[in-house]
Amino acid sequence: MNFDVIGIGNAMVDVISPAPDTFLDQMGITKGIMQLIERDRAELLYASMSERVEAPGGSVANTIAGIGELGLQTAFIGKVKDDALGRFYADALDKAGTAFPLAPQQVELPTSRSMIFVSPDGERSMNTYLGAGADISSADVPDVFGTGLLFLEGYLFDKDDGKTAFSEAAGKMKAAGGRSAITISDPFCAERHRADFKRLIAEDMDVAIGNAAEWRTLYETDDLDAALRQAAEVCDIVACTRSGEAVWVQRGFERFTADVTPVTPVDATGAGDQFAAGFLYGICTGAALDVAAAMGVMCAAEVIGHMGPRPEANMMAAFRSAGLV
Repeated sequence: MNFDVIGIGNAMVDVISPAPDTFLDQMGITKGIMQLIERDRAELLYASMSERVEAPGGSVANTIAGIGELGLQTAFIGKVKDDALGRFYADALDKAGTAFPLAPQQVELPTSRSMIFVSPDGERSMNTYLGAGADISSADVPDVFGTGLLFLEGYLFDKDDGKTAFSEAAGKMKAAGGRSAITISDPFCAERHRADFKRLIAEDMDVAIGNAAEWRTLYETDDLDAALRQAAEVCDIVACTRSGEAVWVQRGFERFTADVTPVTPVDATGAGDQFAAGFLYGICTGAALDVAAAMGVMCAAEVIGHMGPRPEANMMAAFRSAGLV
Protein backbone atom coordinates (compact mmCIF):
# COMPACT_ATOMS: atom_id res chain seq x y z
CA MET A 1 0.00 0.00 0.00
CA ASN A 2 1.26 3.47 -0.88
CA PHE A 3 0.59 5.60 2.21
CA ASP A 4 0.02 9.34 1.85
CA VAL A 5 1.97 10.07 5.05
CA ILE A 6 4.28 7.80 7.07
CA GLY A 7 5.53 8.90 10.49
CA ILE A 8 8.51 7.64 12.47
CA GLY A 9 8.62 8.63 16.11
CA ASN A 10 8.57 7.66 19.75
CA ALA A 11 5.44 5.59 20.43
CA MET A 12 4.41 7.13 23.72
CA VAL A 13 1.32 6.52 25.84
CA ASP A 14 0.17 9.90 27.16
CA VAL A 15 -1.33 9.85 30.65
CA ILE A 16 -2.99 13.22 31.24
CA SER A 17 -4.32 14.62 34.51
CA PRO A 18 -5.40 18.07 35.76
CA ALA A 19 -3.21 19.43 38.57
CA PRO A 20 -2.93 22.75 40.42
CA ASP A 21 0.39 24.55 40.59
CA THR A 22 0.65 23.63 44.27
CA PHE A 23 0.73 19.96 43.30
CA LEU A 24 3.56 20.62 40.84
CA ASP A 25 5.54 22.34 43.60
CA GLN A 26 4.85 19.52 46.02
CA MET A 27 6.05 16.88 43.54
CA GLY A 28 9.06 18.86 42.35
CA ILE A 29 7.72 19.21 38.80
CA THR A 30 8.96 22.18 36.76
CA LYS A 31 5.95 23.78 35.12
CA GLY A 32 5.62 24.03 31.36
CA ILE A 33 8.51 21.88 30.15
CA MET A 34 9.26 18.29 29.29
CA GLN A 35 11.43 16.48 31.83
CA LEU A 36 12.93 13.03 31.32
CA ILE A 37 12.35 10.74 34.27
CA GLU A 38 13.35 7.24 35.36
CA ARG A 39 11.04 4.27 35.72
CA ASP A 40 10.53 4.58 39.51
CA ARG A 41 9.62 8.26 39.17
CA ALA A 42 7.19 7.41 36.37
CA GLU A 43 5.41 4.89 38.59
CA LEU A 44 5.23 7.38 41.48
CA LEU A 45 3.72 10.13 39.32
CA TYR A 46 1.25 7.72 37.73
CA ALA A 47 0.05 6.64 41.16
CA SER A 48 -0.34 10.29 42.23
CA MET A 49 -2.84 11.14 39.47
CA SER A 50 -6.37 11.64 40.79
CA GLU A 51 -7.88 11.59 37.29
CA ARG A 52 -6.31 10.02 34.21
CA VAL A 53 -6.94 10.15 30.47
CA GLU A 54 -4.78 7.65 28.60
CA ALA A 55 -4.20 8.02 24.89
CA PRO A 56 -1.73 6.79 22.31
CA GLY A 57 0.66 9.69 21.88
CA GLY A 58 4.09 10.82 20.93
CA SER A 59 4.60 13.98 18.91
CA VAL A 60 4.68 12.54 15.38
CA ALA A 61 2.06 9.91 16.23
CA ASN A 62 -0.32 12.72 17.24
CA THR A 63 0.37 14.46 13.94
CA ILE A 64 -0.22 11.27 11.96
CA ALA A 65 -3.52 10.71 13.79
CA GLY A 66 -4.63 14.24 12.91
CA ILE A 67 -3.75 13.73 9.24
CA GLY A 68 -5.63 10.43 9.24
CA GLU A 69 -8.72 12.16 10.64
CA LEU A 70 -8.55 14.50 7.64
CA GLY A 71 -8.89 11.52 5.30
CA LEU A 72 -5.38 10.64 4.10
CA GLN A 73 -3.94 7.11 4.30
CA THR A 74 -1.45 7.06 7.17
CA ALA A 75 1.04 4.76 8.87
CA PHE A 76 3.06 5.23 12.04
CA ILE A 77 6.29 3.39 12.80
CA GLY A 78 7.07 3.29 16.51
CA LYS A 79 8.51 0.74 18.91
CA VAL A 80 6.46 -0.62 21.81
CA LYS A 81 6.96 -3.57 24.11
CA ASP A 82 4.51 -6.47 24.02
CA ASP A 83 3.05 -5.34 27.36
CA ALA A 84 -0.34 -3.96 28.34
CA LEU A 85 0.44 -0.38 27.31
CA GLY A 86 2.12 -1.51 24.09
CA ARG A 87 -0.87 -3.61 23.06
CA PHE A 88 -3.20 -0.73 23.99
CA TYR A 89 -1.14 1.56 21.78
CA ALA A 90 -1.18 -0.73 18.73
CA ASP A 91 -4.91 -1.46 19.08
CA ALA A 92 -5.79 2.23 19.48
CA LEU A 93 -3.95 3.20 16.30
CA ASP A 94 -5.56 0.36 14.38
CA LYS A 95 -9.04 1.38 15.54
CA ALA A 96 -8.30 4.97 14.52
CA GLY A 97 -7.43 3.85 10.99
CA THR A 98 -3.66 4.40 11.14
CA ALA A 99 -1.52 1.42 10.17
CA PHE A 100 1.05 0.34 12.78
CA PRO A 101 3.40 -1.91 10.79
CA LEU A 102 5.89 -2.62 13.60
CA ALA A 103 4.12 -5.07 15.92
CA PRO A 104 4.71 -4.95 19.71
CA GLN A 105 8.16 -6.35 20.44
CA GLN A 106 9.66 -8.74 22.98
CA VAL A 107 12.16 -6.18 24.29
CA GLU A 108 13.58 -5.41 27.71
CA LEU A 109 12.35 -1.85 28.26
CA PRO A 110 8.63 -1.20 28.86
CA THR A 111 6.51 0.88 26.52
CA SER A 112 7.30 4.62 26.71
CA ARG A 113 4.90 6.82 28.64
CA SER A 114 4.53 10.48 29.54
CA MET A 115 2.72 11.75 32.63
CA ILE A 116 1.27 15.11 31.63
CA PHE A 117 -0.07 17.43 34.35
CA VAL A 118 -2.32 20.21 33.04
CA SER A 119 -2.49 23.40 35.13
CA PRO A 120 -5.64 25.55 35.41
CA ASP A 121 -4.13 27.97 32.86
CA GLY A 122 -3.81 25.15 30.31
CA GLU A 123 -0.03 24.86 30.55
CA ARG A 124 1.23 21.30 30.47
CA SER A 125 4.13 19.84 32.39
CA MET A 126 5.40 16.64 30.80
CA ASN A 127 7.27 13.93 32.67
CA THR A 128 8.52 11.45 30.12
CA TYR A 129 9.91 7.97 30.62
CA LEU A 130 11.83 7.02 27.49
CA GLY A 131 11.23 3.29 27.35
CA ALA A 132 11.25 1.06 24.31
CA GLY A 133 10.13 3.82 21.93
CA ALA A 134 13.40 5.74 22.09
CA ASP A 135 15.42 2.84 20.67
CA ILE A 136 14.34 2.96 17.02
CA SER A 137 17.03 1.76 14.61
CA SER A 138 17.15 1.03 10.89
CA ALA A 139 16.39 -2.63 11.65
CA ASP A 140 13.03 -1.57 13.14
CA VAL A 141 11.85 0.36 10.08
CA PRO A 142 9.80 -1.79 7.68
CA ASP A 143 9.92 -1.13 3.95
CA VAL A 144 6.70 0.82 3.50
CA PHE A 145 8.13 3.70 1.47
CA GLY A 146 6.37 5.18 -1.53
CA THR A 147 5.43 8.41 -3.27
CA GLY A 148 3.89 10.09 -0.24
CA LEU A 149 5.47 12.04 2.62
CA LEU A 150 7.71 10.75 5.41
CA PHE A 151 7.51 12.72 8.70
CA LEU A 152 10.29 12.36 11.29
CA GLU A 153 10.44 13.25 14.99
CA GLY A 154 13.43 15.27 16.17
CA TYR A 155 13.33 13.71 19.65
CA LEU A 156 14.65 10.44 18.19
CA PHE A 157 17.78 12.28 17.06
CA ASP A 158 19.16 11.91 20.58
CA LYS A 159 20.59 8.48 19.73
CA ASP A 160 22.98 7.55 16.94
CA ASP A 161 20.74 4.69 15.80
CA GLY A 162 17.92 7.18 15.35
CA LYS A 163 20.08 9.48 13.24
CA THR A 164 21.07 6.60 10.99
CA ALA A 165 17.49 5.35 10.72
CA PHE A 166 16.29 8.82 9.67
CA SER A 167 18.91 9.27 6.96
CA GLU A 168 18.31 5.80 5.54
CA ALA A 169 14.53 6.18 5.63
CA ALA A 170 14.68 9.57 3.90
CA GLY A 171 16.95 8.07 1.23
CA LYS A 172 14.51 5.22 0.61
CA MET A 173 11.59 7.64 0.48
CA LYS A 174 13.36 9.78 -2.11
CA ALA A 175 14.25 6.72 -4.19
CA ALA A 176 10.58 5.71 -4.17
CA GLY A 177 9.54 9.15 -5.42
CA GLY A 178 8.37 10.59 -2.11
CA ARG A 179 9.31 13.53 0.07
CA SER A 180 10.52 13.87 3.67
CA ALA A 181 9.76 16.30 6.50
CA ILE A 182 10.98 16.75 10.07
CA THR A 183 9.86 18.49 13.23
CA ILE A 184 12.78 19.83 15.25
CA SER A 185 10.78 18.92 18.41
CA ASP A 186 12.82 20.68 21.09
CA PRO A 187 15.42 23.50 21.32
CA PHE A 188 17.60 21.42 23.66
CA CYS A 189 17.63 18.64 21.06
CA ALA A 190 18.68 21.17 18.42
CA GLU A 191 21.43 22.43 20.72
CA ARG A 192 22.80 18.95 21.40
CA HIS A 193 22.79 17.82 17.78
CA ARG A 194 23.12 21.05 15.81
CA ALA A 195 25.53 19.85 13.12
CA ASP A 196 23.63 16.64 12.45
CA PHE A 197 20.26 18.41 12.40
CA LYS A 198 21.51 21.02 9.95
CA ARG A 199 23.03 18.32 7.76
CA LEU A 200 19.80 16.28 7.74
CA ILE A 201 17.68 19.33 6.85
CA ALA A 202 20.09 20.38 4.10
CA GLU A 203 20.66 16.97 2.54
CA ASP A 204 17.52 14.89 3.15
CA MET A 205 14.50 17.06 4.04
CA ASP A 206 11.97 18.77 1.77
CA VAL A 207 9.99 20.29 4.66
CA ALA A 208 11.13 21.36 8.15
CA ILE A 209 8.88 22.56 10.99
CA GLY A 210 9.92 24.24 14.23
CA ASN A 211 9.01 27.01 16.63
CA ALA A 212 10.88 30.28 16.98
CA ALA A 213 13.08 29.06 19.85
CA GLU A 214 14.05 25.94 17.93
CA TRP A 215 15.02 27.82 14.77
CA ARG A 216 17.00 30.44 16.68
CA THR A 217 18.81 27.72 18.61
CA LEU A 218 19.58 25.67 15.53
CA TYR A 219 21.16 28.60 13.68
CA GLU A 220 22.65 30.28 16.78
CA THR A 221 21.05 33.67 16.24
CA ASP A 222 18.49 35.93 17.93
CA ASP A 223 17.34 37.04 14.47
CA LEU A 224 14.48 34.73 13.52
CA ASP A 225 14.36 36.14 9.97
CA ALA A 226 18.01 35.28 9.49
CA ALA A 227 17.53 31.76 10.85
CA LEU A 228 14.61 31.03 8.53
CA ARG A 229 16.45 32.46 5.52
CA GLN A 230 19.41 30.17 6.24
CA ALA A 231 17.10 27.18 6.51
CA ALA A 232 15.25 28.10 3.32
CA GLU A 233 18.53 28.20 1.40
CA VAL A 234 18.89 24.44 1.87
CA CYS A 235 15.32 23.18 2.44
CA ASP A 236 12.35 23.69 0.12
CA ILE A 237 9.67 24.57 2.73
CA VAL A 238 10.41 25.93 6.22
CA ALA A 239 7.61 26.58 8.74
CA CYS A 240 7.84 28.48 12.02
CA THR A 241 5.19 28.76 14.74
CA ARG A 242 5.54 31.80 17.02
CA SER A 243 3.60 31.31 20.27
CA GLY A 244 0.30 32.98 19.43
CA GLU A 245 1.68 35.28 16.72
CA ALA A 246 1.29 34.75 12.97
CA VAL A 247 2.89 31.60 11.57
CA TRP A 248 5.67 32.17 9.05
CA VAL A 249 6.41 29.84 6.16
CA GLN A 250 9.52 30.43 4.07
CA ARG A 251 10.08 29.12 0.55
CA GLY A 252 13.23 30.54 -0.93
CA PHE A 253 12.93 34.32 -0.65
CA GLU A 254 9.12 34.17 -0.42
CA ARG A 255 7.33 34.54 2.94
CA PHE A 256 3.82 33.20 3.56
CA THR A 257 1.87 33.94 6.76
CA ALA A 258 -1.18 32.71 8.61
CA ASP A 259 -2.69 34.86 11.34
CA VAL A 260 -3.44 33.37 14.76
CA THR A 261 -6.50 34.29 16.83
CA PRO A 262 -5.55 34.05 20.52
CA VAL A 263 -7.38 31.23 22.31
CA THR A 264 -7.35 30.64 26.07
CA PRO A 265 -6.07 27.07 26.27
CA VAL A 266 -7.76 24.31 28.23
CA ASP A 267 -4.76 22.05 27.54
CA ALA A 268 -1.85 23.10 25.33
CA THR A 269 -0.78 19.47 24.81
CA GLY A 270 -0.51 18.70 21.11
CA ALA A 271 -0.74 22.24 19.73
CA GLY A 272 2.46 21.93 17.71
CA ASP A 273 1.62 18.38 16.69
CA GLN A 274 -1.76 19.38 15.29
CA PHE A 275 -0.33 22.45 13.58
CA ALA A 276 1.92 20.00 11.76
CA ALA A 277 -1.09 17.79 10.93
CA GLY A 278 -3.01 20.59 9.24
CA PHE A 279 0.06 22.05 7.58
CA LEU A 280 1.29 18.74 6.18
CA TYR A 281 -2.22 17.85 5.03
CA GLY A 282 -2.16 21.05 3.02
CA ILE A 283 1.28 20.25 1.62
CA CYS A 284 0.22 16.73 0.62
CA THR A 285 -2.95 17.93 -1.12
CA GLY A 286 -1.25 20.70 -3.05
CA ALA A 287 -2.66 23.67 -1.15
CA ALA A 288 -0.94 27.05 -1.36
CA LEU A 289 1.50 27.50 1.52
CA ASP A 290 -0.54 30.25 3.21
CA VAL A 291 -3.59 27.98 3.05
CA ALA A 292 -1.61 25.03 4.43
CA ALA A 293 -0.41 27.24 7.29
CA ALA A 294 -3.97 28.39 7.99
CA MET A 295 -5.05 24.73 8.15
CA GLY A 296 -2.31 24.12 10.70
CA VAL A 297 -3.40 27.11 12.78
CA MET A 298 -7.01 25.88 12.84
CA CYS A 299 -5.98 22.38 13.95
CA ALA A 300 -3.78 23.79 16.73
CA ALA A 301 -6.57 26.10 17.96
CA GLU A 302 -9.02 23.19 18.10
CA VAL A 303 -6.80 20.86 20.09
CA ILE A 304 -5.94 23.37 22.84
CA GLY A 305 -9.65 23.87 23.49
CA HIS A 306 -10.01 20.50 25.25
CA MET A 307 -8.02 17.92 27.19
CA GLY A 308 -5.89 15.60 25.09
CA PRO A 309 -3.46 15.92 22.18
CA ARG A 310 -5.74 14.93 19.29
CA PRO A 311 -8.66 16.70 17.61
CA GLU A 312 -12.24 16.09 18.68
CA ALA A 313 -13.98 18.28 16.10
CA ASN A 314 -14.40 17.43 12.42
CA MET A 315 -11.56 19.52 11.04
CA MET A 316 -12.42 18.87 7.40
CA ALA A 317 -15.84 20.41 8.02
CA ALA A 318 -14.08 23.33 9.72
CA PHE A 319 -11.78 23.76 6.70
CA ARG A 320 -14.81 23.83 4.40
CA SER A 321 -16.57 26.42 6.58
CA ALA A 322 -13.44 28.59 6.45
CA GLY A 323 -13.19 28.24 2.66
CA LEU A 324 -9.82 26.46 2.81
CA VAL A 325 -10.98 23.46 0.76
